[in-house]
Amino acid sequence: MILITGGAGFIGSVLAKTLNLLGHTDIVIVDKLEDSIKWKNLRGIKYLEYIHADELFNGDYDDTIADADVVFHMGACSSTTETDMDFLMKNNVAYSQALFRFAATKNIPFIYASSAATYGDGELGYNDSHELMHQYLPLNPYGYSKQLFDEWILKEEAKPDHWYGFKFFNVYGPNEYHKDEMRSLVHKSFEQIQSKGQVKLFKSYKKEFKDGEQLRDFIYVKDVVRVMIECANPGKEEFSGIYNLGTGQARSFLDLVKSTFKAMKLESKIEFIEMPETLKNQYQYYTQAEMKKLNGPLPGFKFTTLEEGVHDYVTNYLMKPNSHL
Repeated sequence: MILITGGAGFIGSVLAKTLNLLGHTDIVIVDKLEDSIKWKNLRGIKYLEYIHADELFNGDYDDTIADADVVFHMGACSSTTETDMDFLMKNNVAYSQALFRFAATKNIPFIYASSAATYGDGELGYNDSHELMHQYLPLNPYGYSKQLFDEWILKEEAKPDHWYGFKFFNVYGPNEYHKDEMRSLVHKSFEQIQSKGQVKLFKSYKKEFKDGEQLRDFIYVKDVVRVMIECANPGKEEFSGIYNLGTGQARSFLDLVKSTFKAMKLESKIEFIEMPETLKNQYQYYTQAEMKKLNGPLPGFKFTTLEEGVHDYVTNYLMKPNSHL
């Protein structure tokens, strides 16, 4: 059985659907649906059972989770603007530790979501070497919570033989629709183009970056789940560790927005606006994953280009009546 926390969320639901397409339906979804539209991500996915995240370890589901053969831990508060550190310590750190101990006790593969937010402003680079992880200074509580769990795992003696953590960079793609302000720029741009015919981007406040030339490592969600599934397969144990997961190529916001206009067969129209003061001190102008390390478990992995990914997302999902995977 495959246990997926955050299984109704953005990446978790795409993972579940992809596993279905590979013939796996023995999936248990763990999440909190609450009153968001996240439940729509579960439509069309075949799974055995849904468990509310708060009830996973209360004893009622011990028999169910005892059958787990692998854990994909995608569940977390992923808001970079969350300020309640006590909540993040409980939700992103302690809960993750409990799941890791569970996997270690059963000695089953444990695959989890870390974040590029752990790297802070990027001044120290984006090297995913275990020896360097303690030096990074996240810019927000969310990034710090992810860093705490990464560092805890590296120090933890009781580990399963097979485990991977992935520092996701800027992920975009179908099933992100419930994420409000945390949605990708592709989806936000698409909505702006539909409603206003133009896209608004933040101005740059660093002279080395022109407006719209701020750079991000954008990665398509389908690539993210392919990497995780392949690394969870038997034979990948020897490469266990924490890895960056981007494409290794930074692209500008202008590149992304122009690709969105092109996919919609429209001329680009972009306006640059002032950035809110609350964001200026925690804004990253450049992210680019160092991807050499991933060549260990996945030599020669081919990533979807930004243009290909945006075109697929826009034409096969956002412009369709059913935009879900």
